[in-house]
Amino acid sequence: MKMNLPNKITIARIIIAVLMIIILLIPWHDLGVNFSEYYVKDTVISLKYIIAGILFLIGSVSDFIDGYIARSRNLVTDFGKVADAIADKILVNGLLIILAYDRLIPILIPVVIITRDIIVDSCKMISGNKGKVVAASKLGKLKTICMMVGITLLLFGNIPFVFINVPVDLILILIATVLSVISGCQYYYNVKPYLFSET
Repeated sequence: MKMNLPNKITIARIIIAVLMIIILLIPWHDLGVNFSEYYVKDTVISLKYIIAGILFLIGSVSDFIDGYIARSRNLVTDFGKVADAIADKILVNGLLIILAYDRLIPILIPVVIITRDIIVDSCKMISGNKGKVVAASKLGKLKTICMMVGITLLLFGNIPFVFINVPVDLILILIATVLSVISGCQYYYNVKPYLFSET
């Protein structure tokens, strides 16, 4: 099967996401590799996180690009929908787990986000099997934007907001977490009639 352009971009995003995860997970110090560290005010930024930040930024931008191309050119496919969901989960949820492990964010954040995603995806699967499709809400899209920007700032040491001592990176990630719960409840409410119906 020949893949269209949006699907190729999505596959590239999966590769970028996996590469980012690998870079952050490998115990480089045990292998004798030491990444350079940069001091910005009271913050120490490792080159490892800068590289991950660049990859995350590329992956995030490609998410919007492939979605726009697919919708504007009527190139939406079932493969693209599945691959896009996989790419998003690896890119965001995988990274959130690592950031929590490194104690850069509270562990509660990935727990809430992943739990919400499991519930929403399950609802989508059930309603989809019944031929009922409920579009994502504006809150869900706002959540995604806040999360993408927040994580990007976090990986780059919260620059430039570190100079005014405002943790915009964590604030945006926390806002995204709250919005994910609200949008998840909203989605459940919208598909509830289809979940318990016989047809």
